[in-house]
Amino acid sequence: MENAKREGIWNQILTYFYIRKRDKDAPKNTNIFLMHGMNRISLFVFLIGIIVMIIRLIRHQ
Repeated sequence: MENAKREGIWNQILTYFYIRKRDKDAPKNTNIFLMHGMNRISLFVFLIGIIVMIIRLIRHQ
C-alpha cells in the first residue's frame, strides 16, 4: 500500500495504457487483472468523450 501511495496516479495511468512497465512484485490476481482492464476501458471512454465534447464545442462556434 505504501508503494501505491508513492507511485502516484499518473504512473498508474501510464501503466494502464501500457506506456510504463508493470511492477514485477505486484500480485497477480484475476480480480486485480479484471479491475485494471475495466479501469483502462473507462479511461478510454472518458478521453473519447472529452475529445467529442471539444470537437462539438469548436464546431458550434
